[in-house]
Amino acid sequence: MKNSFKELKLDELVAKREELRKKYFDLRFQMVIGHVDNPLQKRNLRRQIARLNTLVCQRERAAVAGEAAKA
Repeated sequence: MKNSFKELKLDELVAKREELRKKYFDLRFQMVIGHVDNPLQKRNLRRQIARLNTLVCQRERAAVAGEAAKA
């Protein structure tokens, strides 16, 4: 799962990040209620979101640098 995001395009990365954020939000509510089977899932989701944020920033910077090089 760690490296599965590298093949995705920028818009797919942003969509996946939003999906994981929603999942993380729902998991936080479930933890408060007490209906969570795997408490480590929260940490894994947080790390996946951070990986996606890193890739999105890298792709955006590369796009800006590419446009600046063309101009």
